Amino acid sequence: MDPGRFVALGDSFTEGVGDPHLHHPNGLRGWADRMARQLGRLDPRWEYANLALRSKRIDQVVAEQLPAALALRPTVATFFAGGNDLLAVRSDVDPVLGRFDEVVGALAGSGATVVVFTAFDPRTGPLLEPLLRRVRLFNHGVRDISDEHDVLLVDHARLREYDDPRLWAVDRLHMNRWGHKRMAASVLRTLGLDHTLRLRTLEHPPPRTPLRRAVREEAAFVRGEVLPLLRRRVTGRSEGDLAAPKWPEPVRPAEGLKRLARTRGHAEAPVG
Repeated sequence: MDPGRFVALGDSFTEGVGDPHLHHPNGLRGWADRMARQLGRLDPRWEYANLALRSKRIDQVVAEQLPAALALRPTVATFFAGGNDLLAVRSDVDPVLGRFDEVVGALAGSGATVVVFTAFDPRTGPLLEPLLRRVRLFNHGVRDISDEHDVLLVDHARLREYDDPRLWAVDRLHMNRWGHKRMAASVLRTLGLDHTLRLRTLEHPPPRTPLRRAVREEAAFVRGEVLPLLRRRVTGRSEGDLAAPKWPEPVRPAEGLKRLARTRGHAEAPVG
């Protein structure tokens, strides 16, 4: 693949929540920054912009990020959004997929090589089954959209190594450092590009949690993480309303993202 301009759109998944780093913008690194750095190592002419912001729903991504992304004329564009819509107390999957299709169609129509993602489908207990039914419907639709527009798909739901809790942050909604590294490697592999990322070895999975303990932990997770998240959805509070995109203007990752962040005064305390 010839060097060009990589533009990333979406929500916390692409902003990098779960992978804190003091010297990256918004205090986050994430798979897209890691992928951009690899592109810069492959060829210093690669450029990179990241418009993604945590908590954004798909309508907000369409309104706030899609026009800016198209104006940047990407040669490679990655897109994932809709997860925050699925977490809403009342959520209809069909309109979310309609907007997803709109974004993919616009990006593909621009001539960019487009990469989209399914949402991860955790093998979890019955407490989250209503949400997981929506996730599965959404993922089925995303696969159809990727086929219709002939774009590349990273099927996160079928990357079953992510069943391992060692790839997830405490909130179990966002990947941690090791999870983001693996995602960067997956996207690069999907694009047919090499990488030098060191991935955590997972040959020795953690022992199975006894059933009673697993049920207690699941209930505690819902109380401590899921319910507060749902309350924020009901009240309309959004962390993304207080943040700015990490890399709104193209940069050259070969120059070093940490150095670029320091030069521009972008690095902040970690979030998420």
